[in-house]
Amino acid sequence: MKCQSACPVGTDARGYVRAIASGELEQAYLIARGPNPLASICGRVCGAPCEKACRRGEIDKPVAIRALKRFACDSFLTHHSYGGDLVDFLRSSAARNSEHDCEGREELLPLLRSISRGEVTPVTGKSVGIVGGGPAGLAAAHDLALLGFEVTVYESEPVLAGMLALGIPEYRLPRDLIRAEVAVIEELGVRAMTGCRVGSDVSVAELRQRHDAVLLSVGAKRSRMLDFPGSKGPGVLGGVEFLRDVALGNTTRLGHRIVVIGGGNVAYDVGRTVVRQTSLDAARTALRQQRFSEIHLCSLESLEEMPADDVEIIEGAEEGIVRHNGLGPGEIHRDEQGFITAITMLRCTSCFDSEGRFSPSFDAADTVTIACDTVIVAAGQAVDLSFIDPERDGIELDERGLLPCDADSGRSRTQGIYVAGDLAYGPRLLIDAVASGKRTARSIYHDISGRELGVHDTELHIVLADYQREQGYESISRCDPPVVTAGQRSLSQSAEVDLGFDHAQARREASRCLDCGVNTIFNGSTCILCGGCVDVCPSDCLRIVGIERLQGNAGLTATVHDRLGQLPATEASALIKDESACIRCALCAQRCPEGAITMERYVFKREPVQVEPAPRQEETSGGTT
Repeated sequence: MKCQSACPVGTDARGYVRAIASGELEQAYLIARGPNPLASICGRVCGAPCEKACRRGEIDKPVAIRALKRFACDSFLTHHSYGGDLVDFLRSSAARNSEHDCEGREELLPLLRSISRGEVTPVTGKSVGIVGGGPAGLAAAHDLALLGFEVTVYESEPVLAGMLALGIPEYRLPRDLIRAEVAVIEELGVRAMTGCRVGSDVSVAELRQRHDAVLLSVGAKRSRMLDFPGSKGPGVLGGVEFLRDVALGNTTRLGHRIVVIGGGNVAYDVGRTVVRQTSLDAARTALRQQRFSEIHLCSLESLEEMPADDVEIIEGAEEGIVRHNGLGPGEIHRDEQGFITAITMLRCTSCFDSEGRFSPSFDAADTVTIACDTVIVAAGQAVDLSFIDPERDGIELDERGLLPCDADSGRSRTQGIYVAGDLAYGPRLLIDAVASGKRTARSIYHDISGRELGVHDTELHIVLADYQREQGYESISRCDPPVVTAGQRSLSQSAEVDLGFDHAQARREASRCLDCGVNTIFNGSTCILCGGCVDVCPSDCLRIVGIERLQGNAGLTATVHDRLGQLPATEASALIKDESACIRCALCAQRCPEGAITMERYVFKREPVQVEPAPRQEETSGGTT
């Protein structure tokens, strides 16, 4: 399925969406949680590459997969507490379920089951130190703990979860949800040392002595500041640092007119967080700073090119953010005391060069000046590796001061040092960080235990004799979750904007899924080419054509002609199908008078297996033994 292939951890989105449509909420949760220890968080803030790949989008609009994941997690977890209770439930599910729960790439329960059966041997007496408790580090800690490792996470901030807790505003991601997911990982035995600054409180060299492996998963938690006239001095803030201060309750010094530079989701997180800073608790009215009356967001990109999600742009406008497209910073103007008075923006004529690389060009004669007293830069993020001393820690950095590694395995050039997340490949989606942490955990398991954690796939084709779809599913329009009104949602930082689906809305939206794992199977030996299936197909994906019209596949055409024998091609016909247009309605199978068409579900079971290394052959000399 396209949705599953698009997910970096291979989540079977079709599986949990169809489970919701059937009312099987426990099954939906187990499928969503299987490959992703941060599933409930992803249900709110994932970039949702699965939705971009959804085949329903080729017909009208994609299924609201992310919102349905949130519904599955929220609904299930209202009846099950986090922490030890949830861990016990997952372990018991692994013991009692054996078939349906390992459909697709769901892997948590099969892994637990394989360990209990002795098919995968956990390590004993080995430990891993993880520097950075963001999504990559937490995902790695989760899987390493399941595989028997003693895991310690070293986090410089007072809380775990990295940018999830300090970079994503609370109105998008409730903090109690983050704490709950972290509690599950800690319940597996993961030890967290928060407020521990690696490099000063403890060196990487010391961690290498304490642990059998060290995983560096520090995120891109530093704003990439821009260098232009007037950019150095008071009143210029980094977007990431501003969000961190708000998340931790630190004092933020902002003026009356704010300009945010950037066009991505972080820029909108900053702008919308500034909006909410105007609504402090009534008890603090006397201490309130001056009310912010203007918030401008300036983006190099045109509206069509902006990397921010459409919903961020729309909701930001509703909350009062004034958007300026096609502008880049030219100069910040200051008064005699050094305070900002305005910023001059240059017209951006293009963001990319002829080869598609980011290389903005400007028209210096076309400028816009915006009166302001604060500028917040949210135009990119960078990783801070100042905690590494190459000589002291024995770690090799490249000429740019970065840590070379194989992003797929997480292995660095230094023995025992692994890399995951932003540090491995730069800022990407939350789900990419989770996938990176999980891959690196498997590399560590392999390198320390000498055993490779592989998978065994079993393909199944199941005939669905009673297959049927929901009434009118093909014409149901996409339903997005309701949101709080702009006036209400900007009253506080913690008022969640997205209310989520209720049960009826979720089942209706889930019913829109085309269930791409189901296929129409044609038996050519019994088909009489009556055309009945063509007549009833609502999406015109079936057609009967003359053999002479078959093009593009010489081998297929030759095979067809071989089977025709002496029959002229002009007297033969073929039934062809446009797979991309099929909506899996099963009308063709119901109409076929010969039973030549069946609806079959393709599934595969994936279970972890332990792959022992091949025995090394003894080296010989001279070519003889």
